[in-house]
Amino acid sequence: MAPTLTAPTPAPALALKPGTAWSDAWQRCLTTAPEAFRDDRVLNLWAAGWKHDGNPLPATSPVDGSPITGPPRLDAVTAQQAVRASLDQHRAWRHVPVAERRARVSAALDALTEHRELLALLLVWEIGKPWRLAQADVDRAIDGVRWYVDGIEPMLAGRSPLAGPVSNIASWNYPMSVLVHAMLVQALAGNAVIAKTPTDGGLACLTLASALAAREGLPITLVSGSGGQLSEALVRAPEIGCVSFVGGRDTGADIATAVADLGKRHILEQEGLNTWGIWNHSDWDALTAVVPKLFDYGKQRCTAYPRFVVQRELFADFLAAYLPAVRSIRTGHPLVVENPSDPLPQLDFGPLINAAKAKELGDQVTEAIGRGAVPLHRGTLDEGAFLPGQDTSAYLPPVTLLGPPRSSPLHHAEPFGPVDTIVLVDTEAELLAAMNASNGALVATLSTDDPQTFDRLAPQIRAFKTGHGKPRSRGDRDELFGGFGASWRGAFVGGELLVRAVTDGPAGERLPGNFPDHHLMP
Repeated sequence: MAPTLTAPTPAPALALKPGTAWSDAWQRCLTTAPEAFRDDRVLNLWAAGWKHDGNPLPATSPVDGSPITGPPRLDAVTAQQAVRASLDQHRAWRHVPVAERRARVSAALDALTEHRELLALLLVWEIGKPWRLAQADVDRAIDGVRWYVDGIEPMLAGRSPLAGPVSNIASWNYPMSVLVHAMLVQALAGNAVIAKTPTDGGLACLTLASALAAREGLPITLVSGSGGQLSEALVRAPEIGCVSFVGGRDTGADIATAVADLGKRHILEQEGLNTWGIWNHSDWDALTAVVPKLFDYGKQRCTAYPRFVVQRELFADFLAAYLPAVRSIRTGHPLVVENPSDPLPQLDFGPLINAAKAKELGDQVTEAIGRGAVPLHRGTLDEGAFLPGQDTSAYLPPVTLLGPPRSSPLHHAEPFGPVDTIVLVDTEAELLAAMNASNGALVATLSTDDPQTFDRLAPQIRAFKTGHGKPRSRGDRDELFGGFGASWRGAFVGGELLVRAVTDGPAGERLPGNFPDHHLMP
């Protein structure tokens, strides 16, 4: 008798978790902050009011390519008006007593806490963060600013606000824990604050956060526009007291030239190739455990580690530890579930910021392989959780390449995506040269069994923070942050240094940082 054949059970259909659609998030924004949102657009915030100006650009979500609300871009003349209005706010705000500033910032933090989940949901749709990481971004902003609220008085002793407002131009990847965090601390220190919404994403999240803060009387300006149109106002205008920038080296170099010529206070965090060195190392279980964490948010962050520099004789052991870990990376649509009551998926990352970035990075990988790089791992989207027929053009699975050719951008620049490159070395001199390939970095790590070897080599690695077998990060609260070489210009931040960077101290004070006329470590 022939055996009975049983048809395979079809995989359950996936669907958006109820209440998480972009339309749901948008309706909640309209209800929560009607002063800042309209049915078809957001407004710009300047002169202490929400303005129906600027030409909105079309935008799509990286999550599934669907349309979302784009930035209402101002022209140069209107941007200059906004800057002058911010100076008027600054001149009044700088005289508000510290106790009142603390109370207003605290009230803003309470409002952000109340709307934490909506802010996180906007981050999912606008910049593709998985739910866990989106919530963490919001929480880090709130918790970090509360630390300053609790301890601001001694940080301000003997210091005064700047002569003009602080202008913030930041990348799209951490709207809350980097940009909103900085804005609220700058206001707490007595400054009016200007921020430009990142072109690539974060508009609705920043608008909602700014609306909640503006209700408490904080002197915030939030505008959208192209760098070419707004740079004259946001960087070069004489009203600006300080420029705070987070982004790439090309744009950062232009801003650095402008602020140096003007003698303007500045904080310019720029990219660098953060590296992880392996030398006389044997704790492979520790490496296996940490590799998935290094792929958080698809390595779209300034402290990501996209380069491993490995002692050649340890390469086989390294691969045995690394490959199982990278094969476990989970990606997919951040908001899909099998059943309505299921929790949102626990992903390492979702899409990249847009389809153009995914294509650019994919093309760089193809080109590098064509010129001799060896593909050690190329993930697929086959096991990712996606909606039936959804657009996945912004998704790129993990890739690992051995020996990227020197002609490839993957050899010398930060990819800002889920691509690891591996370089093999035979001597300590080669190790250091490979770890310092980008003329300065924000973080680095050296895994070595011998503490004396670490103590000897770590000072020669050109990174602001170097971990011993553990990743370093931007840090929170009292942890300092900066960069070596071309990865940073201007004042260092973190802890008390962030307050010092946006206030004036004693005459002739030299702030820790990389300035045209001095370099001073904290």
